Amino acid sequence: MRFQRTIAIAIAVVCLAACTAAPIYNVSNAQVTASSGKKLQPSEVRQAIVTAGGALGWRMVDAGPGSLEGTLNLRTHSATVDIPYSATQYGIEFKSGENLKAADGTIHKNYNGWIQNLERGIRTELARL
Repeated sequence: MRFQRTIAIAIAVVCLAACTAAPIYNVSNAQVTASSGKKLQPSEVRQAIVTAGGALGWRMVDAGPGSLEGTLNLRTHSATVDIPYSATQYGIEFKSGENLKAADGTIHKNYNGWIQNLERGIRTELARL
């Protein structure tokens, strides 16, 4: 009886841990589109990314030509991403995190929601141009 209980608890712990982790979501080569159909300049894409990130609590800093680094701090969690961009495309790539249990290509499931929100915000800002 005691052995079965120990096994049940171990299975529950493993399942709980698995439910809090998900594959890391990265955005690769997302196409830049403006609702006006006009061709955008890299500076306009950069501004759309900075505006979208700022509205969601991301701190964006320049990380070289055609690249931003975004950091989001929520409670005890922190995520840092690289955001390469050009006039025609952008990406969002996981760089590092604190208290996100990032290992072996998986991460705390909330991280992916933060990235999806950022991606949606960037698309919205680009559509306004």
